Amino acid sequence: MSESHQQPALARCPGCEEPPASGDLFCGVCGYDLSAVPARPDDRPTMAITTPPPASPASAAPPAAPPAPAAAPVDPAAPDAPAPPAAAVRWPAASGADSSGLPAPEHRATDLPGTDSGGTPLPTTPPAHDDEQVAARPVRHDDRAATADPAAAEPIAPAQPATEHNAAEHATEHNAESAQTPDSSGDFPLAAPDPRTAERTPTPAAGTKVCVACRSGRVDLDGYCENCGHAQPRERDHMEQELGSVAAVSDRGLRHHRNEDFFAVSSTALPDGSPAVVAIVCDGVSSASRPDEASAAASAAANEALLESLPRGTHPQQAMHEAIVAASEAVNALVLDPPGAAEQEAHRHQNAPACTLVGAIMAGGLLVVGWVGDSRVYWVPDDRTGPPARLTEDDSWAAQMVAAGLMNEAEAYADERAHAITGWLGADSYELEPHTASFKPDRPGLVVVCTDGLWNYAESAEEMAAAVPPEAHLRPLHGAQVLVGHALDGGGHDNVTVALLPFAVEPQGAGSASATE
Repeated sequence: MSESHQQPALARCPGCEEPPASGDLFCGVCGYDLSAVPARPDDRPTMAITTPPPASPASAAPPAAPPAPAAAPVDPAAPDAPAPPAAAVRWPAASGADSSGLPAPEHRATDLPGTDSGGTPLPTTPPAHDDEQVAARPVRHDDRAATADPAAAEPIAPAQPATEHNAAEHATEHNAESAQTPDSSGDFPLAAPDPRTAERTPTPAAGTKVCVACRSGRVDLDGYCENCGHAQPRERDHMEQELGSVAAVSDRGLRHHRNEDFFAVSSTALPDGSPAVVAIVCDGVSSASRPDEASAAASAAANEALLESLPRGTHPQQAMHEAIVAASEAVNALVLDPPGAAEQEAHRHQNAPACTLVGAIMAGGLLVVGWVGDSRVYWVPDDRTGPPARLTEDDSWAAQMVAAGLMNEAEAYADERAHAITGWLGADSYELEPHTASFKPDRPGLVVVCTDGLWNYAESAEEMAAAVPPEAHLRPLHGAQVLVGHALDGGGHDNVTVALLPFAVEPQGAGSASATE
């Protein structure tokens, strides 16, 4: 049967100087092993400090330490502790001593190597860092004397034992220092630098695409920031442009993975010096290949054709017709140089790039519109008491059913085939039939040029007029932004593009409107 030995109670823990609870084998504060520390002797006498008598020659040699009683426990913290017997814990002499030859009081038991009660060597304290060695150095009298003001001298704290508690604190401090100090390879082994406090990457050179998130990193060819890794929005996801009195906005919407719409706005001068304003809006056909390229090519070609023909004196309606033909040729040219594999060659005409087009020209007091497909132009008078109007007719299945008298408009547009287009620009279109119309408004108003991504949420002329903000003729860009927001609030099922052209007339310039097609 094993026998439990009651350890003598300690007044304070040798490791942290805290009073341990009764019966504890380990210190509750620092975890020091209290079982390896013999108790302080009860019969330790109080020594009076007296001047020692002069030493005789026979006593010049240091006296040998008297043997300790076999049963007396040894207190390692006591400066006059006798050497323990062989069976007890052996505490070697301290490395430093005061003027009386006793162990220096700054040392603790854990600073000295030794063995536990079973004879096993105690673990040694790990080597301290340079700053810790300074803190563990015993205080010497000459160190204190070097201070000008002894009262202001700051005592050096004794080294703490390597307990589990302060070892964890040391590891935490060391990790915190390491996280802020790179190693020899320049890497941060424990944590990356905080992006809120890290030094920003120098701003790239002018002309370099900059990240929209950190505003400092360069965007690579894959569309990601080289500084923060943020994926960049594609340029066509949202586009805005304001040019004088004309403005346009295009947005990807909430359901499509890319924006297949495109627009072009511009201004030029007629031969007499009067201004001409142009807006072209194209909608890529999603069922065709490369619809985004088709809409971009068509809008650019139509705009360039108008900027070339209008200054020469070509009638705006004829110029619009020629511009639509030029846009069709640009879309057809995309089939001749497909970017994909060779297997697309056999089916390129069955699935050729395609788009719709609608445009408006304000020149010489005329409003000229042209279109192929189901994008539209609306007229909204500045005086909202006047009636708004839709100025285009869709090339769609629903419009054909209504024109043929087979369905009314409500029935036709409720059919699932309503938005199937019957006219478009592309190599696989049956026959190109550009539609043009010329109007001479007798009052100021706003021209709304848009794709079905907008008019799906404001189909009738009255609904479109209600969605247009009252000050849109004064702030066309803001008005276009509001209309795009109207479509997004309605669901944003398609790409949304709208251009606004304020039309001003002289108060006395009343005239009749005419239309030709």
